[in-house]
Amino acid sequence: MARFSFFFSVVALYCGLNAVVQARPSSSSRSLADKTINYWFSFGDSYTDTGFNPTGPLPNEANPLGNPAFPGKTNTGGPNWVGWVTGTYNTSTLLTYNYAYGGATIDRTLVAPGNPSVRVLTDQVNEFLDGAAKSPKVWTSDNALFSIWIGINDIGGTWNLGGDRNAFNDKLLDAYFALVQKLYDAGARNFLFVNVPPVDRTPMILRNTPAQQATERDIINSYNSKLADRVTAFVSNNNVGHGIYDSHSQFTQILNNPTQYGFKDATSYGSGNNFFWGNDYHPSSKAHQLFGQTVGKDILGGTGW
Repeated sequence: MARFSFFFSVVALYCGLNAVVQARPSSSSRSLADKTINYWFSFGDSYTDTGFNPTGPLPNEANPLGNPAFPGKTNTGGPNWVGWVTGTYNTSTLLTYNYAYGGATIDRTLVAPGNPSVRVLTDQVNEFLDGAAKSPKVWTSDNALFSIWIGINDIGGTWNLGGDRNAFNDKLLDAYFALVQKLYDAGARNFLFVNVPPVDRTPMILRNTPAQQATERDIINSYNSKLADRVTAFVSNNNVGHGIYDSHSQFTQILNNPTQYGFKDATSYGSGNNFFWGNDYHPSSKAHQLFGQTVGKDILGGTGW
């Protein structure tokens, strides 16, 4: 079977765009296509959050997100990419434990979230380790996928602080991959990593000066490059299946050609299906549908989902 062991840069197979795939075969990597993935453990921030409470009703066939009821509580209403993959763009029963929390950073000792009650990535992983990772486990290493989409708030909260931004990105990713290692140690063997989208193009950040936008853009690009390198290093040293969803490329492609996707432009926001942005910092549910289709069909489509 084909290996799921490469950097998958999606510009998208959706709406007539082409996918860019750069193969990086690894003899140590397992294939996601070798198994059916029935459980999804998702971590991240408001771009991923559905309001899941791990102490509430757990995912089941009648309600695959567990709680709140599908599509959960999202930032702009309607399903986000997690909801679209869980409910539509899959080929198996998929039970999703979505630990993501709006406003999350990677580690509060590096970047404090705007509210101390926010569950950062460290908290989310610990919730998993203290809950679903405990015996008796309902999942196995073969039927579970672990995804992480984080970094937006780490960059958004610090881009204007100066200093050596490349070195700080290294610190962020040190903390990130220490948590990835904890997931691996708990039995995770299939990973989906998502890079940071061009939030410098959100309506909120477009209110900043061009120089400020360029500074944040450069930091995002540095973070994403370093993330790809870290993924390569992690995979080369571990027996895992993996993929990277290049959200940055897909956002850029859509924002450069909004009308091709039915959006009125790249800067307006609102609740209608003709808006890419649902508010001044978050994509609409319609935009998330494109992301979900890309992940569910184009990246994971051959994996038994």
